Amino acid sequence: MKYIVTSIALVIGLMASAQNVDFKSANFKDDKEGFKKANAAIKTGDEFFTLGNEAVFAVKSPGLNFELARVQYEKAQKFNSSNGELNYKIGVCYANSSYSEKCIPFLKTAYKLDPECDPFLNFYYGYALQLDGDFNGAKKAYVKFEAEYKRADNFSKFVSKRKRECKVAIGSIASPIRAWVDNVKELNTVNNEYGPSVSTDGAELILTSNRPNGHTPNEVGGYDDDIYTSTLENGIWSKPTPIKGAVNTESDDVSNNLSYDGTKLLMHRVEDGQCDIFESKLVGANWTAPNKLPSSISSTRANERFASYSADGWSIYFNRDNATRSTGYEVMYSSMQSKIQKNYMAAQMISTVNSKFNEGPIYIHLDGKTMYIASEGTGSMGGYDIFISENINGTWSKPKNLGYPINTQYDDFFFSGTANGKYAYIASNRAGGSGGFDIYKVTFWGPEKEPVMATEDYLLASIVNPIADNSMEESVTVKKKSFTVFKGITIDAISRKPVEAEIEITDNATGKMIQTFTTNSATGKFIITLASGKNYGIAVKAEGYLFHSENFDIPKGSSDNLVNKVIELKNIKIGSKIALRNIFFDTGKSLLRSQSNAELDRLVKLMKDVPNLKVEISGHTDNTGSAKLNESLSQSRAQAVVTYLTKKGIAASRMTAKGYGPNAPITSNGTADGRQQNRRTEFEITGN
Repeated sequence: MKYIVTSIALVIGLMASAQNVDFKSANFKDDKEGFKKANAAIKTGDEFFTLGNEAVFAVKSPGLNFELARVQYEKAQKFNSSNGELNYKIGVCYANSSYSEKCIPFLKTAYKLDPECDPFLNFYYGYALQLDGDFNGAKKAYVKFEAEYKRADNFSKFVSKRKRECKVAIGSIASPIRAWVDNVKELNTVNNEYGPSVSTDGAELILTSNRPNGHTPNEVGGYDDDIYTSTLENGIWSKPTPIKGAVNTESDDVSNNLSYDGTKLLMHRVEDGQCDIFESKLVGANWTAPNKLPSSISSTRANERFASYSADGWSIYFNRDNATRSTGYEVMYSSMQSKIQKNYMAAQMISTVNSKFNEGPIYIHLDGKTMYIASEGTGSMGGYDIFISENINGTWSKPKNLGYPINTQYDDFFFSGTANGKYAYIASNRAGGSGGFDIYKVTFWGPEKEPVMATEDYLLASIVNPIADNSMEESVTVKKKSFTVFKGITIDAISRKPVEAEIEITDNATGKMIQTFTTNSATGKFIITLASGKNYGIAVKAEGYLFHSENFDIPKGSSDNLVNKVIELKNIKIGSKIALRNIFFDTGKSLLRSQSNAELDRLVKLMKDVPNLKVEISGHTDNTGSAKLNESLSQSRAQAVVTYLTKKGIAASRMTAKGYGPNAPITSNGTADGRQQNRRTEFEITGN
């Protein structure tokens, strides 16, 4: 599905009379050498062009064939831009790329110069008009192609498909659904960006791009796909950076689906000519080298791509292209026999969602009953459209088009939604983007409002064009808020550093354990989804820390659908030392500044929460000045902390003050930064 296109500025020179100039030697007597080179380029391009066309009409990927053909054709185009057939061929190359909008001027020029330059001109000219929004003109061109091309029966399914798309587009655009679709410009470049997968809280995004990555370019100067991450900061997505770990290679690495807890990633890549599905896991700050999924999913007999986790984690949905079929990729699924051994059963086809054309990326909603699927099949406005299917009594329903403006006459796919149902992210190569495929944000409007004379005010927060309408828009199906994102971090109560901890979630009404998981070792982060309308118990344990438990309610229909907790764990391991970096004294003095109170009060709380805890408070200096004075100063400062804690109700018998002066450095005193680190106050647990 991926086409790498290098944008080259071209000037389409038309003679005033729109006269076609054939590639004949008689027309170029003054530049025989240029004519010879142009003809050679066309001949080379034709070889790739033929291979590309054969693949397209076999419902297969043309690979780089159209790209390789276009590079050759553009050499000839610089020599003679007024040839109808050459403009047609360049237009076809663009039409079968991710930059399909660029085909429009070439195919229109071809039609003006020589409307009979190729038997397929009307077919592709109709496609150019379709992309340009002239759906009635496109239908006329398709009908003309059927009437004139004697072998049209061989391509009747493609022509019928295009005519249906025009009909669907006219109706969909006339009745748009209640949603905004905005280009997320900070994520996009002139290259292809696609494969968005957003975390359930909407704060993290994984995507794929073929932007320059330092790898070796391919034959047409394009780069392989890599996977990138971005974080939502103050409402703006950060500049995407390569995913950390051993995920990206010099092959195409394409993101598919981020697990709901954000700890696993499905992707696909091509190895030795075979496309298979892989899985990577987040360990600390890095993602592991992807492992190919078992043969029941990543088989040796076919290509697989575009996978999605099921809501309960027991199944994986994916696409498979069986070489004996002529209808492209179809949707399959495979379920685990055991979560412990993770043995997947033989894959099953979901016949009710498959069409006679390619099925694309899949996304299973958190409710486990809703599938968002991209398809080129019946009901599309053009290219890939996003459809919705419901699981009714164990059977997936026939997919329904999500409608305009989510879908357009261009390729629209890779639906990925947030848990609250308000937002989703898609990829599209629609007109007006940054280049190729771009990432777009979908904002659902919510409940229908009373009719007003003009609804332009609805769009004040959007960058899309305002729509004037004297009636209510057709409502769009949006998932009700039946679950909540529970996210947070586990940290040390004093140092505020992340702590890896085990968490158990229990439904207090039934006593049933809902989920167990481990927080991230590098960040302490966790994220899960829970059903609303229940009271939950949370139990947290980590080696060397006091057991933590609490309960919390998630009201049914909660307005924000987000619980965000900072879980502070109390260190009780004897011998543990923690530097109190927020304890401040005046230079050369032992009087505590008021800025120290927050840090000291956290220590007071720890001592009260763990009444058997005993500690040593120690003061440390750098090696500047007299050692004797430094030892005296450090002792006075340690005692000042003990005095503060005593005044807050902590028994003096539980604490000792010790000044070490410069005798226990933690780093070299040879630099200003090192001396700064050595000037510190610490507490060490001596008993519990």
